[in-house]
Amino acid sequence: MALRGLRVVEMAGLAPAPFCGMVLADFGASVIRVNKIDGWPDFDCLANGKKSLALNVRHPKGVEVLRRICRKSDVLIEPFRKGVMEKLGLGPDILLQDNPQLVYARLTGFGQYGKYSKMAGHDINYIAVSGLLSLFGRKNEKPTAPLNLAADFGGGGLLCALGIMMALYERTRSGCGQVVDANMVEGSAYLGSWLFRSQKHPYWGQPRGENVLDTGSHFYDTYETKDGKYMAVGALEPQFYSKLLHGLGLSDKEIPQMENSEANRELFTKKFRERTQQEWCEIFDGTDACVTPVLSVDEAPIHPHNAERKSFVTYVDYNIPAPAAAPRLSRTPPISRATEPKPQHGQHTVDILIDNKYTMQEIQQLEHEGVIAITKSKL
Repeated sequence: MALRGLRVVEMAGLAPAPFCGMVLADFGASVIRVNKIDGWPDFDCLANGKKSLALNVRHPKGVEVLRRICRKSDVLIEPFRKGVMEKLGLGPDILLQDNPQLVYARLTGFGQYGKYSKMAGHDINYIAVSGLLSLFGRKNEKPTAPLNLAADFGGGGLLCALGIMMALYERTRSGCGQVVDANMVEGSAYLGSWLFRSQKHPYWGQPRGENVLDTGSHFYDTYETKDGKYMAVGALEPQFYSKLLHGLGLSDKEIPQMENSEANRELFTKKFRERTQQEWCEIFDGTDACVTPVLSVDEAPIHPHNAERKSFVTYVDYNIPAPAAAPRLSRTPPISRATEPKPQHGQHTVDILIDNKYTMQEIQQLEHEGVIAITKSKL
């Protein structure tokens, strides 16, 4: 795999940082997830393929353990608010002094400085401040957040992984690590670069929900079918719009593309309710009408296209579908770690410490002092 041999330390968190670590692990990196020792309710469903070290980093000896591990690591991912790692004695000044080649990735909501840098927040707050949330929603309705996809995973975890890879590439020339300041406000805004830069294009210019791409047009929207399912329509170009109309049994003269959008939407609504989703698929599959079924998370893995490409794997912990790692590399393809069981809390504590030259006597003493937690089967 492409990242085989890369050593990553991931400070436990929720959503963005685990996703960043998951991407690196899927492409071959060895990722140590540093959990709290108390085994607090663990909702991380992205830990598969990682090793679990249960460590009390508030204890001076826990700090030393982590410093020792980072001395032989390539990457540290930390998801805490500004100043937390410094208070622990684990800030970048210290860890980069220990290991000048370390890439120290800081993944936060608002960044390391600025008015909001010390505030708590979640995805909806970050995309609100980024400017993106103002664009999402239908006409005459309040802005609607796209779940926690844009900030947590797109602008957060994924762009953090990209920043790490760029820092690692630069390290091949300079031999030096550096700090990656990845934050979800700027990451989300950057993810929306096309939306910002295209504001003077004909796509936009109207209030939210009245533009071509934000459900303001009848040819870029979703429609309910006879069986209560939905079809997605994205027939932007005139030639695709003509094929859409042909499939619906309509003509350009009856329903011109750039006129009477609301009346045309009502007609489309009635037409799509005349057939089931499967019947519409039989009409539009293989055409350039830009019409596809809206699939549920259960349906997507078994759709013929996705099934042929093996686009999904089985998330072994719950025996449910999960996306396969992407993108695909021809010589060094990734392996979706979702197929491997999630590590138990502290499962690899002993192995990790032994790998970092701790003796069994020292490990037992660290457990006795509350510095680490381990699975009892390991002793």
